[in-house]
Amino acid sequence: MNNNSAKSPLIVSFGEMLIDFVPDVAGVSLADSYGFIKAPGGAPANVACAIAKLGGNAAFIGKVGDDEFGHMLANLLKKNGVNSEGICFDKDARTALAFVTLKTDGQREFMFYRNPSADMLLKESELKMDLIKQAKIFHYGSISLISEPCKSAHLAAMKAAKQAGVLLSYDPNVRLPLWPSPEAARDGIKSIWNQADFVKVSDDEVEFLTKGDPQKDEVVMSLWNDNFKLLIVTDGPNGCRYYTKKFKGKVKGFQVKTVDTTGAGDSFVGSFLLAVANDPNIFEDEKKLTDALLFANACGAISTTQKGAIPSLPDKAQAEKLIKETK
Repeated sequence: MNNNSAKSPLIVSFGEMLIDFVPDVAGVSLADSYGFIKAPGGAPANVACAIAKLGGNAAFIGKVGDDEFGHMLANLLKKNGVNSEGICFDKDARTALAFVTLKTDGQREFMFYRNPSADMLLKESELKMDLIKQAKIFHYGSISLISEPCKSAHLAAMKAAKQAGVLLSYDPNVRLPLWPSPEAARDGIKSIWNQADFVKVSDDEVEFLTKGDPQKDEVVMSLWNDNFKLLIVTDGPNGCRYYTKKFKGKVKGFQVKTVDTTGAGDSFVGSFLLAVANDPNIFEDEKKLTDALLFANACGAISTTQKGAIPSLPDKAQAEKLIKETK
């Protein structure tokens, strides 16, 4: 455990933690894969690990099965320096699994096993509310909105965080196979849209949510809400765009040899949340914001150079090195 983490502001991630099974050969369909590598996953859990690996103070709240995979995941978070007090174990439901196809360009397709999985069964009464209220930032996705009782727990956690003056961070992380329909996904994701302080979406997600061209400013701005302090659009290897009440712009990405894009967005988010937690004035200061986004882009890029999300998360030195080499 690093010494900074006790002093540094707490960032709480909420949602799903699961096991990704990734084929040991890229570019092969699930049907044609012979072997799979077991990789811990779940975007909010990845974000918590990304923060801890960069020296931040991260906690995770969610539910896994009281099974070998669930305990493996909980132990992995602890090993990565993440506070795991908020993890519950379900005696009756299994830890969720996802089989991930890696196409030759490192992009992914998912097949999920959740029927229902433990993460969907987290109840409001199981939330560690004191942990949420002492956070600087409360971070969540949209998968926890898909079914009850987890949806009610998610809304209660957001409400408690908001009332305690905690900043709300939302990365919808669209996973269409998990929703009943694309329309249900769009409605569900947008149902809590206006409550966040900042939102991060990928260019693909902008296209899905708006049905418009994600490269056009006016299309992105249709997602803007005046409650926001910041809206970020990630453009993969091309970096990201940022929009605040006062300014907007682009920050360049990094060219690396991509093996697997799993966790790249989570690595980006974790890095950026740490910057916000350490300096809440970042939304007002364009130079600070672009520096933090450049660093986050570097973290996202590095995480694509290895298979699996958590094992490939960079530390500070790796990100600084990439930025230096690219200058």
